[in-house]
Formats: sequence, structure tokens, C-alpha cells
Amino acid sequence: MSTALIVPVKNGGPRWHRVVASIQEQTLRPQRVVVIDSGSTDDSDAVAKTAGFELHAIAPTCFDHGGTRQMAVEMVPECEIVIFLTQDAVLEGPDTLEQLVSALRAYPQAGVAYGRQLPRAEADPIERHARLFNYPERAAEKSLKDIQRLGIKTAFSSNSFAAYRRRMLLQAGGFPQNCAMGEDMIAAARILLQGGTVIYAAQARVIHSHGFTVAEEARRYYNIGRMHAQQHPLLARFQSPASEGQRFVRSELAFLLRQAPWRIPEALLRTVTKYGAYRWGKRSAPVMEQIG
Repeated sequence: MSTALIVPVKNGGPRWHRVVASIQEQTLRPQRVVVIDSGSTDDSDAVAKTAGFELHAIAPTCFDHGGTRQMAVEMVPECEIVIFLTQDAVLEGPDTLEQLVSALRAYPQAGVAYGRQLPRAEADPIERHARLFNYPERAAEKSLKDIQRLGIKTAFSSNSFAAYRRRMLLQAGGFPQNCAMGEDMIAAARILLQGGTVIYAAQARVIHSHGFTVAEEARRYYNIGRMHAQQHPLLARFQSPASEGQRFVRSELAFLLRQAPWRIPEALLRTVTKYGAYRWGKRSAPVMEQIG
């Protein structure tokens, strides 16, 4: 199957150099590697050109997590599989892309496969737990029949490292426009509702995590709340995210009790802040689209 690798970039910094090197080391060589640069001022675009990647520049005001990725999908009509990677996700080994694409190929009904994300070496306990909770060791195939067991986690996916069957993605409606975040979950939910499945390919691993401040997490969860409100007709079919949030908090407290008990007050503050920001974002956004 012909493949394209799409990487949105803006001021990737030193880590972008590591990402580029990890792409060049892959045993699977995509037919096209397309970098969408939205106004880098640190030579990230020059790094991509030097590596021999295709460079497509857009204005910073034109970048949209859903719309920009949809534009990229439409730029590679000859490719059967489209892989997305973020500028700070370092491919762990030379066979990482091959492992992800192989996982997608192994399941004929799969529309998307996403890989495992491991924490950075410098990650603190709170950052490490978030990755271990969302990206466990065991691979899985998810379909609509898993909603009773997994709820909204059924549609969980991540465009930090994910591969799509282009035809199935487009048939399901592709990525949403004007989307601040969560375009990966929306696309996965659309694929599931079209009868496809979502693969978690735990064997395909990248190094990718963030040490968010409390304020950064508040902005993030505000945007998640807005996305859930705007996409309510779609995501309501996957039940409320509340139970998943409660399971995360219990897991985080147990992890910190073993690893770093002095961080528990901070974790509780973050939980209250995230919940408040999520509720605020959800109230501030009207439902914008009805999805069949």
C-alpha cells in the first residue's frame, strides 16, 4: 500500500531535529513526506527542506487542527494510507512506521490505527502517569460493541501518531473544520459509526508527552469542553466522559501514592481546574453540526 506521512509544524525547535532524524531512519519509506508549516520563525521549514521533505506553507491564521489535516489528506490522493505525526513525537525505533502500518493492514475493517506514546525521559510523575494510563502495553481493536465497556474511550485516538485508510476516512466524513482540538477523536467516532474499527497498536511507539502548567491544562480542557459541546450529536452516542475521568483520577492518585505522594495536592488542584475549565468550555459553545 502506498503511504504518505503528514507532519504539521510550527517552530518545532531542537526536538524537531530529532523527529526528522527518526523519520529518516525508518525501514518503511513513505512515498510522500509532507510538512505543513504554519509560519515557523526558527528554521523548522528549512530543516524539512534539507531533509528532502515536501514543504507546504500556510499562514498561521489558516491553521486548524481538523481543517489543515483534511487539506493534507486531499493533497495525497494517490496514497492509500495517510500517517499523521506531530512535530514533537520522536519515532522510537527504525521499524516504528512499519509496525503502525502493519497493524492497520492486519485488520481489514480498521479505518485508523494509533500508536503507543511513551513519556519523555525528563517527564515528572504526573506527566508519566498520563501516558501510562492512556497508552497501556496491550494492543486492542475497538468497535461499536465496546461502547458499553469503554464508553467514550472507544473513540479515543491520537493524531500525534496515527495511520488512516484514506478511503475509509473520507467516506466517514474526514476531519472536522474549525476544530481547536479533538479532530482525531471525531474522525475515529465517524469511522466507528460507519462500521469500521479503531486499532491501538501498542507495538508502534513514539516518545511524546507534555509537562503542562496548570494554566495550560485549563486552556486545553476548556477547548475539550467546547469540542464536546459542538460535537454532542456525535459523541453522545459514546456515552458521557465522566466515568472515564473518574477512573483517571483514581488511577493517578494510586500511582502518585506509590511514586510521589508529595505531588498529590497538586494533582487534586489540577483535577479541579481541568473539570472547571471543561464545564466552562462546554457551556460556552453551542452545538455547531449535526452528524448522521
